[in-house]
Amino acid sequence: MLSRFFSMCLAFAGLAVALPATAAVPCAGLLTVALESARVTASVPVLGPLYLAADGNTYTGVPSFCKVTAVATPTPDSLIHIELWLPTAADWNGRFQGVGNGGYAGSIAVPAPAMLVALKRQFAVATTDMGTAPSGNNNGDLLVGHPQKWEDWGHRATHLMTVVSKELIAAYYGRAPAYSYFNGCSTGGQQALMTAQRYPNDYDGILAGAPAHNRTHIHTGLVWNFQAQKATPQSTFNSDHAKLITTAVAQACNVKSGGLASDAFLTDPRACNWDPGALQCTGATATNCLSPEQVTAARRIYDGARNPANGQRIVSASTRGAESDSLFGWQSQGRAEPQFGSLFKWVFGLTWQAASYDFNEHMASVDALLAPMLNANQPDLGAFRARGGRLIAYHGTADPLIPVQESINHYHRMVQAQPGSWNTALGRTRQFARLFVVPGMAHCAGGAGPNSFGNLFSGAVLAPESPLVSGTHDAMVALQNWVEGGTAPDQLVATKYVQDQPLLGIEAQRPICAYPQFPRYFGRGDPKAATSFICADNGNSGAALNPLPAPQYLR
Repeated sequence: MLSRFFSMCLAFAGLAVALPATAAVPCAGLLTVALESARVTASVPVLGPLYLAADGNTYTGVPSFCKVTAVATPTPDSLIHIELWLPTAADWNGRFQGVGNGGYAGSIAVPAPAMLVALKRQFAVATTDMGTAPSGNNNGDLLVGHPQKWEDWGHRATHLMTVVSKELIAAYYGRAPAYSYFNGCSTGGQQALMTAQRYPNDYDGILAGAPAHNRTHIHTGLVWNFQAQKATPQSTFNSDHAKLITTAVAQACNVKSGGLASDAFLTDPRACNWDPGALQCTGATATNCLSPEQVTAARRIYDGARNPANGQRIVSASTRGAESDSLFGWQSQGRAEPQFGSLFKWVFGLTWQAASYDFNEHMASVDALLAPMLNANQPDLGAFRARGGRLIAYHGTADPLIPVQESINHYHRMVQAQPGSWNTALGRTRQFARLFVVPGMAHCAGGAGPNSFGNLFSGAVLAPESPLVSGTHDAMVALQNWVEGGTAPDQLVATKYVQDQPLLGIEAQRPICAYPQFPRYFGRGDPKAATSFICADNGNSGAALNPLPAPQYLR
């Protein structure tokens, strides 16, 4: 789903695991390992330190590993490609990491840099194309008429990748991994939550970023936004309009949201009720303003998708302050259909048009066919918790593709699934699952705020000895420390690099806090230093600021 996927070089920090010194089965021997509903298609040694990855980039400092490819065919119409990288037996840290994909997947290219990060940290690491090839990351039109591939994309491919990888790991090293982790964002975040819900025994720790878990309704929200901008020729936004809106929102609400007056982003956008009418043009020749039609479109987008028959909310509305992201923002000029609209063609055929989408009858048809296999809305993770699983979720407040309120709402529902009062239930939930809301971060990475904390798409290129590779600054290390050492993270430190390029130096740092806490400035000290902030509950967790969609849209 994302094009911003950069190389990272991180050192492993965790607990030691005793390992065999030599492989039980040599790399080439994995070709003969018998697998249920899958087969190994290639198994070859790869010598470092240079590696040409599936994304077309050549990476340096890559340790030697065994590269295994396999295909799983759980149904006659399934063809799930799996790629597993195995460090040498002497290098392996005893752990397995599954890496999520993006959008409609279709290839191994998007997760490739994240796999290199895991490999350098001595994990055995795997990913899958989710069985959707030859679809593209942003286009799933070729899956029309292939319901088994929808099922593979929804949940089955991720599970089979995990099962097959663990079998091959056991064959290669002569033992199963001591701990298993999943790391994904966007579609990868949906894979993460779906795994915790459907396959709770697959992973000990799960890192879920900006999850598209409420899949059918999140896509419907994109159709709603598209219709709002296509209502008239004057309703459309270009990138300048989107930036104008975000700047106005930040100026009006940065302090009100709990941030600083100098912030170009919102800390907690739920506290902002800015109205786009403040930017409406006052004359025919006015510039740097919005037309009346654009004001109407913006208000409709901020209200969010609703069923016109009864006014019920279908999905969380777009967030104020998340309009101008260069990839997924409001700019719609040149777009003939909503982003990721292929899902609706699976239901209505290739001739489907967004303009005629009925948010009552058509929504019901989409949910009847796709929700059971695509939506990961189950809030009760009792089985995952019972087996000792730990979940860290994160979501940026400036995410224009998947509103941050979706993750907040899902976490609220996880709390409500626990017995007792809000505080009691919250305490029980925090024992196994924590949500980190990231002020100013866009979809999975980027954005005006500090946005790098070891997250999947952070783009941080760090030397192994960097102090930022720690349980304080790195979400995966924090998850390992929680799973293996019992230390739950209350906060992480996010870094904003100059121009989002680590080699240019650090611009600012700020804590990101375990929900319902948010960073709060002390009132003194360097505003660019994380130590000048504390984590505190801002009191915004009530129902009035967290409107849930109607129950039928939470299935």
